[in-house]
Amino acid sequence: MYFLYVDESGTLDPSTSGERADGSTFAKEHLYVLAAVSLYERRWHGFEKTLNRKKWELIDVIRRSSGGVGKGARLELSDCEVKSTWIRIPKERKARPFLAALTDQELNQLVELFYQQLSHHFMRVFAVVVDKRCLHGYMDAAKMHRKAWELLLERAEAFLREEHPKHQGILITDDVSRERNRSLAMKHAYIQSEGTASGTWLTHIAEMPLFVRSELSNGVQLADLLAYNVYRCFRYEDPDYPFFVKTLPHLWASPDSPGGPLGGLRVFPPESTLTALLGMLATRRASSNAAGP
Repeated sequence: MYFLYVDESGTLDPSTSGERADGSTFAKEHLYVLAAVSLYERRWHGFEKTLNRKKWELIDVIRRSSGGVGKGARLELSDCEVKSTWIRIPKERKARPFLAALTDQELNQLVELFYQQLSHHFMRVFAVVVDKRCLHGYMDAAKMHRKAWELLLERAEAFLREEHPKHQGILITDDVSRERNRSLAMKHAYIQSEGTASGTWLTHIAEMPLFVRSELSNGVQLADLLAYNVYRCFRYEDPDYPFFVKTLPHLWASPDSPGGPLGGLRVFPPESTLTALLGMLATRRASSNAAGP
């Protein structure tokens, strides 16, 4: 069994511009990214214990530095969520007691530990990049999310079918809201029954998606970091973004064509100009993996 942790970056608002009260217009985010990262079930214990031990170690440092009283003494693992937005934006970091209490060095060590798990546990990354500028008018937020989920399922199915045909995968995603969870679960059930629009049958994806609170799942937290890295690369067409460089070697590519297209990465719709990045990223990934650590 493989766990596939899922999270997103960007917004589900399909519009790319808005209007202010004075009639002037402004640009909105034009990308939405849905990403997943795989973890073999027997490696879950090592993955979870490594990250939780580090968090407990930092909680203890905070507690001792506060003299055993105050916020530091009351922190639990659920207070130690690592989220891309929170660690990148000082105002957001300051609002989270755990992150606010860490030194820059301590925070960097924790984040680096998350990324180290990718190679240590042979984890693979999958992502769907939606370019809202190219969407048809009928594509509302719910339809866009369900389409991104469908395309992500295809990437996960291909990975399991080609590399781990005897295993099943189960998707674990952030518990956002009852309405959105239900909508996604119904779409997932339909695809399980009828296949995807491109004709892919999910013979290696089991059960409904599991909805978990992100603060309780290190896997979902890692998926959040990875989703932003992909978003950042495509938003600015900048494959040299340092954290995307850490992500790229772990994006899944079919073992049958290691220097070919990145099977784990999809741009939608296909007419988006961002598809031009895919070939370059595939070449870079092949080169980085060939070079080794």
